[in-house]
Amino acid sequence: MLALITGATGGLGRAMAVECARRGYDLFLTDLSEAPLWELAGGIARRFGSNVRVCACDLTDETQVASLFEEVDGCGEKLGLLLNIAGVDYEGGFLTRESGKIAKIIQLNIEATLRVTHAALNRRAKEFYVVNVSSLASLYPMPLKATYAASKRFLLDFSIALGRELSREGVHVLALCPGGMPTTPENTASLQAQGFWGSVTSHDLGRIAYNTLRHALRGGRVYIPGAVNRALCIAGKLLPREWIAAFIYARWNATQKKWLTTGM
Repeated sequence: MLALITGATGGLGRAMAVECARRGYDLFLTDLSEAPLWELAGGIARRFGSNVRVCACDLTDETQVASLFEEVDGCGEKLGLLLNIAGVDYEGGFLTRESGKIAKIIQLNIEATLRVTHAALNRRAKEFYVVNVSSLASLYPMPLKATYAASKRFLLDFSIALGRELSREGVHVLALCPGGMPTTPENTASLQAQGFWGSVTSHDLGRIAYNTLRHALRGGRVYIPGAVNRALCIAGKLLPREWIAAFIYARWNATQKKWLTTGM
């Protein structure tokens, strides 16, 4: 199976690449910078003996994405798995962020994901699996993370709808909705600032990668890692969304003040 992984050099992307290689898949890895891609590819090839190809690409640039898929075509193998890992968030309130950064969230999280998914579907094997990385944030209205949460809600609904639309064509689409993940120093600092809630809603990246692929290959549609996160999902369906927004605002207002202003 040939697996295409976007955002491959980030924390979750690396974990997914390792898990795919452990399963014996051929890999095509992409991210913004070429050097980290070659470093990752070399490590995976040495450890697992995998066939790994790389291509640096800005997924928000349509021309670069077209060139990326020309490279994919050169593999001589149909895609069996697409892992849409690439995404971005900028912490802080809506008016505290530059408009360009707000737009970047939509461009990468939504537009780029759609562009890559459409191109990959036209190069798919008979059985094709897609994993879109949504978020636990997709389940709630989130003040101070409003654009990010809304972009992830789009990916959740899109994944469920596309999976149903193409289910008779051998296409299986899973939305991964994790809590916080220690993928960057910023994310790690955010989790630490959240204290108890940060610790109980976050999970090991390797474990998430293993379980995500297990759910995807079994035809799962939504995967929420962790019993606490699944309980929060149920609670979110029962309580008025205005109450949830108020609770989240109080929590994130305190958290962001703690680490954005102090560097914790």
